[in-house]
Amino acid sequence: MDFKSYIRVIPDFPQPGIRFKDITTLLKDGAAYRESINAMHDLVKGMEVDLVAGPEARGFVVGAPLALAIGAGFVPIRKSGKLPGDTIEAGYDLEYGKDKLAMHRDAIQPGQKVLIADDLLATGGTISTTIELIRQLGGEVVGAVFLIELGYLNGREKLQGIEVRSLMTY
Repeated sequence: MDFKSYIRVIPDFPQPGIRFKDITTLLKDGAAYRESINAMHDLVKGMEVDLVAGPEARGFVVGAPLALAIGAGFVPIRKSGKLPGDTIEAGYDLEYGKDKLAMHRDAIQPGQKVLIADDLLATGGTISTTIELIRQLGGEVVGAVFLIELGYLNGREKLQGIEVRSLMTY
């Protein structure tokens, strides 16, 4: 299936010069959405996975169904202050400031094998922070899988030592 044909590209969003890759046009087509999750599942076949971790918010829409397909649990990675229980946090830089991600302290047990799933790999900042959180809890990151990778932003370079697989690359 030509998944790129389901991605709407919006010029100059959120700022001039950016060509935003909008996945909502893929998500609203049930057959294309299902096939994209199946294709991501195929990309990670053979990996031993206990849990799938997905960063807020679009990591939830690819990570949770992928976890179901794999037969693994799902761990949401949230923005700071959004989880009700005891959490750990890690900060990262944005183009316009700083932000923090959090996860429940009991979300991952030492030695559990964790696959990270998200809609987009851009500069790698969010995923690097997700890796840091998983490792703080003793989890083993077995790989990262993305619906889309923006290869020209070199996000893979920040993820040294992590198996990275992407369904589509721009």
